[in-house]
Amino acid sequence: MTIQIKPVAGRIGAQLEGVKLGGNISAEQFEFINEALLKYKVLFFRDQHLNDAEHEAFSRRFGDQVPHPTVRSAEQSAAILHLDAKETRANSWHTDVTFVANYPKISILRGVVIPPYGGDTVWANTAAAYTDLPEPLKQLADSLRALHTNVYDYAAPRNTDESGIRRYREQFTAEVYETEHPLVRVHPESGERSLLLGHFVKQIQGVSNSDSKQLIRLFHDRITHVDNTVRWRWQEGDVVIWDNRATQHIAINDYGDAQRIVRRTTIDGDVPVGVDGRLSQALKPSPDTRSPKTEADKKHLAA
Repeated sequence: MTIQIKPVAGRIGAQLEGVKLGGNISAEQFEFINEALLKYKVLFFRDQHLNDAEHEAFSRRFGDQVPHPTVRSAEQSAAILHLDAKETRANSWHTDVTFVANYPKISILRGVVIPPYGGDTVWANTAAAYTDLPEPLKQLADSLRALHTNVYDYAAPRNTDESGIRRYREQFTAEVYETEHPLVRVHPESGERSLLLGHFVKQIQGVSNSDSKQLIRLFHDRITHVDNTVRWRWQEGDVVIWDNRATQHIAINDYGDAQRIVRRTTIDGDVPVGVDGRLSQALKPSPDTRSPKTEADKKHLAA
């Protein structure tokens, strides 16, 4: 069956129809999806209803899966991050796991339990945001580097008492991650330049805290301008794939106490390179720190 593409917004996002996702999709289907992902940055699929095994098998077509470095769920596969609104709400703009040098290249999220209203996710095109910058701001952005850290990870629990928050913070910050990234990275497949920011950014390097805050705001506002975004109304069974190298996203926290559960896999990424050819540099826990692989993917890689 031919896959149909329906753009959802003018600058980012397309819905694909006519394919059932899984590890057994054909090489031609996979290539079509991958090319569409590079073009549209975010792809939406209705009525997929994948289980964990199917989700992982499909994810592995894009590369090795990596677990979240700091958040674990003993009840789920190491490759799948279980996100329950009772524990966490990703309600600030971010690119996934940028506090690691080789942060994920692709994220794949599926809707398991969706509230009757609200709970949409919005994505922004960080490549289009860079393209739209006036030349003086492009030159400035090309020259900057930023420190990213996991200290303010979006997966922190909410609606807990102070002791619960303290216990979580003690566990979460037992190993602090810090990485210096270029503010502008060059996409390894498309060659596009994109702005690399999000709420894991702590500081623009080489400037004062005041200047850093103003620079972050200046460039981040360009990314999240409404004309540069696409909004998705979730249904149970949906799957969304996004290029984590060229997007940011936010989950809208407007559904009260309703239940919302989604599950995510992430695919091992490359170390970003800036316009000047300099690579990102891990700082903590060590200069050699990279995203961990799951035991299943280590075995898959060795097979």
